[in-house]
Amino acid sequence: MGAGREPAPVERMKGTRWQYTRLPTCMEDALPGEEGKEEEEEEEEEEKEAEAAPSPGPADPMEPQLTETSQVLGASEIRQLSLHLPPRFVGSPWNLVFCTSRDGFSLQSLYRQMEGHSGPVLLLLRDQDGQMFGAFSSSTLRLSKGFYGTGETFLFTFSPQLKVFKWTGSNSFFVKGDLDSLMMGSGSGRFGLWLDGDLYRGGSHPCATFNNEVLARQEQFCIKELEAWVLS
Repeated sequence: MGAGREPAPVERMKGTRWQYTRLPTCMEDALPGEEGKEEEEEEEEEEKEAEAAPSPGPADPMEPQLTETSQVLGASEIRQLSLHLPPRFVGSPWNLVFCTSRDGFSLQSLYRQMEGHSGPVLLLLRDQDGQMFGAFSSSTLRLSKGFYGTGETFLFTFSPQLKVFKWTGSNSFFVKGDLDSLMMGSGSGRFGLWLDGDLYRGGSHPCATFNNEVLARQEQFCIKELEAWVLS
């Protein structure tokens, strides 16, 4: 062999230093700063979604606005009851015209406070047993020689869930105001709801006008609190 002969291939492989390059992992494939860029894009997307989402609106327009806090019904009962009002009165403001804690236990005082008002009235009662019930009258409460009102009048009770008793159409004995009593609904000489002149004692019986149940726990009851709200 001559001096300039190339080494055999095997010998060349043995004399070569191999260089290994470690391949990047999936996490290392990202370029420097790309991870931060993705976080910024996510934040931008969240901001866009927040802008697109509808902002909280005002209070439910169907919920009535009370001029004062009721001592008879809570917010939940008021919302439930308001859904059963005639459509044109849903969402109307409630104006407290009379309450026994402020104006005393007197039916004549109730009539006086009603003077000058023509709108419908919600009568709310709580008896000594804690039962809540009452009536809606399409007309103001007043002295009368006979029964008056319209078929929008109804009785209701929370026992404990709300029960509403609408007009049956069998008679038109809606409301009657005497000096010594107030009556709502009648039939066979019994009244769906009646209150005495002192607004202290009352009674409730099933009647043909509303086909109602006894509103209180017993047919005879004693009033603890009574409120009359005029709907504007």
